[in-house]
Amino acid sequence: MQNAPQNPLTNAVPNPLRNWGMFWLLGLVWGSSFLLIKIAVAPIGANAAAIGLFDPLSLAAMRLIVGSISFIVLLTLLRRKLPTDPRTLFLLAVAGLTNNAIPYMLITWGEQSIDSGLASVLNATTPLFSLIVAHLALADDKITMRKIFSLVAGFAGVILLATRSIDPTHPNPLLGQLAIVGAAASYAFAAVFMRRTLRHVEAITTAAVSITAAALIMIVILLVGVRPLPVLSAIQPGALVAVVILGVLNTAIAYVFYFMLMSTWGASRTTMVTYVTPPFGLLLGIIFQHEPFDWKLGIGSLLIVGGVALPNLLRRSVPPAATSAIMTPAPIPAPIIAVSDGGTPVANK
Repeated sequence: MQNAPQNPLTNAVPNPLRNWGMFWLLGLVWGSSFLLIKIAVAPIGANAAAIGLFDPLSLAAMRLIVGSISFIVLLTLLRRKLPTDPRTLFLLAVAGLTNNAIPYMLITWGEQSIDSGLASVLNATTPLFSLIVAHLALADDKITMRKIFSLVAGFAGVILLATRSIDPTHPNPLLGQLAIVGAAASYAFAAVFMRRTLRHVEAITTAAVSITAAALIMIVILLVGVRPLPVLSAIQPGALVAVVILGVLNTAIAYVFYFMLMSTWGASRTTMVTYVTPPFGLLLGIIFQHEPFDWKLGIGSLLIVGGVALPNLLRRSVPPAATSAIMTPAPIPAPIIAVSDGGTPVANK
């Protein structure tokens, strides 16, 4: 009897050196997303076409188009079948809107005016919003004292970061920060929505179809809302390279690494990568964009990451059925994943 072909995403051979390499590479890749957005998007108030950069809507649309093409190629190589029933396709479109189109627009708009490192930290509040959304939407996932401590610490960090903008001359205005926080809230809503409605669809199919739906949505928005449309031949080479990297490496290839790592390490250990993503985002912004670093940014970042991580590190083991919904807090089309009691994202299997 002939053996069925192995799935490279779930049948990786354990290799400690390779696994640790993929772990740190994932943190670097997902942390670099905010730097790449900063490179490609025009500063607020600037004429994007005149300086050869993307406006926020065009950048969001382009990275989704490149990402959807990458996922279509990946699905073809893996010989995955796409869902055809109208209800599932509609649910996937809603997932694409809330998990990709809306947050991508908000993040690119926010990064017109705020530092990429700050954006990476604020985006890490996704697990905190998910605790709230899950409490309201899921009967089996209510707020506990651990989660309250997580929320208090995390949002204290957000408030501390916001106080940096009291000075009107500060380079990170409050509206830009609120846009990133809004994106995190949209990711959180999408996570709970997908947990409730799309468990019957394989994670890679959910990611691929939802990002393709988001790309189609953004193309419509782009055609209606942007005049003149960007001319790719007039875009700076660095901005074009940033878009390709966002769509191919930071989306499809990173997704493969993520599930290869999960197949050997397990979900809880693998998703610790979400705790190293904000530090990488901060470091890359400081090195390549010369972004300032002060004590409020440092303490605020620790409060946010600690608010997500610490309760999970202190918790007792819980069965998979007791986990709640959350998305990887990186601006990528993440799979449906769950979060443990303290806020650590873990993938549903």
